[in-house]
Amino acid sequence: MNSLKRVILFGATSAIAEQTARQLVAQGASLYCVGRNRDKLVALIEDLKIRAGDQQHIDGSVADLTDCSQHAQFIDTAEQQLGGIDGVLIAHGTLPDQQACQADSALTRQEIETNALSVINLLTLLANRLEQQQRGVIAVISSVAGDRGRQSNYVYGAAKGMITLFLQGLRNRLAKANVDVVTIKPGFVDTPMTAEFDKGGPLWAKPEQVAKGIIQAMQKGKNEVYLPWFWWSIMLIIKHIPEAIFKRMSL
Repeated sequence: MNSLKRVILFGATSAIAEQTARQLVAQGASLYCVGRNRDKLVALIEDLKIRAGDQQHIDGSVADLTDCSQHAQFIDTAEQQLGGIDGVLIAHGTLPDQQACQADSALTRQEIETNALSVINLLTLLANRLEQQQRGVIAVISSVAGDRGRQSNYVYGAAKGMITLFLQGLRNRLAKANVDVVTIKPGFVDTPMTAEFDKGGPLWAKPEQVAKGIIQAMQKGKNEVYLPWFWWSIMLIIKHIPEAIFKRMSL
């Protein structure tokens, strides 16, 4: 069972990360939160400090995580503030407009940079740090969208698929160092990122439900987890539809 007493959250002001932070604090964790929106980050840190006990340390930094030159500094600062690193959750990202990406190659590159390359840069730095200390857990929010390219969101899906594959190799490497690498694959989650979607039906989950699953997966050192769990069976079916049939479908 992995300890989650000292955790760094990248993309801390996303709806899922916020709920994860609150649940971790309720379990006694100290947190270092990194987020892009200053006002939201300040509000989150103040909220967490109210919830935290006297022995818990809550701090953070404002950052645009697409600027990879800052990553090493944030990891160093977080480690110093927390007195060590037990776990990391990488949760930053965007949900691009597929049609807009198709019309603008620069936007497509920007979305790949945000959702994949910036994450990979963080992972490379964090992996080396935790490998040296021979313990810890890294969790990253990927997506079911990365399991198979679909016409409705293949730019986003390609970025998440890149992350999923990178994490597979990283997990294989770090297993020898007693470091767990957890791939989180949420399905539909009711967050501001999905505000324009029709959210009727049983497939939608709340951020607090996904956050609970993330913490359990990190503690247990899971490999890949679908949240909620039933997305495993849904994606199993989608992945095994023959290409000749799949390319005629509107998914």
